[in-house]
Amino acid sequence: MKVKMMQVGPIATNCYILEDEQAHAAAIIDPGDEADRILSVMEGEDVSVEYILLTHGHYDHTTAVPQLHEAYPQAKIYIHHADSYGAGSRLFPLASQVEGLLTYDEGDRLTLGELTIEVLHTPGHSKGSVTLRVGDVLFTGDTLFSGSCGRTDLAGGSYEEILASLKRLGELEGNFHVLPGHEGTSNLDQERKFNPYMREAMAH
Repeated sequence: MKVKMMQVGPIATNCYILEDEQAHAAAIIDPGDEADRILSVMEGEDVSVEYILLTHGHYDHTTAVPQLHEAYPQAKIYIHHADSYGAGSRLFPLASQVEGLLTYDEGDRLTLGELTIEVLHTPGHSKGSVTLRVGDVLFTGDTLFSGSCGRTDLAGGSYEEILASLKRLGELEGNFHVLPGHEGTSNLDQERKFNPYMREAMAH
């Protein structure tokens, strides 16, 4: 398994390229902007893009999807059904931009070569926020950040729900690499010890 991270767009969204090197297969996670730059990086990779996966539906995580969909029409685009609405919405624009969106939900599994991508529904930042678990890696989107968590004051946000989601992540067995939707990476042990939001969540 190989993961590349690049920060895209005006608020530096973390876009990840997940690869199974043996199968030469890739998933692009949260292509938030700068499609040309993402495509340029992909040209240097000897892989077939099988998926475009979204941790939630906010525009800063989905802006590059239409252009990537044109470049990789074979790639399946997944989003949680609770964030797949919003035609004409500035916050959730994807439904009006791309046809053929697929939806995933809690417990769903996708296969990428020999890798298994497991979907954990972790609402709070939005109703349809998910965390993607692959091996010892968590792609947490805007649910869990290094030392913080996503804002809950936007449409569909809930502080109570994000605390429940943080508690769930904190109770996972093992020390996972945490690859969030913004800013730097972390690991779950670090977040259990020092993240005030996760500590609050796990105290309940």
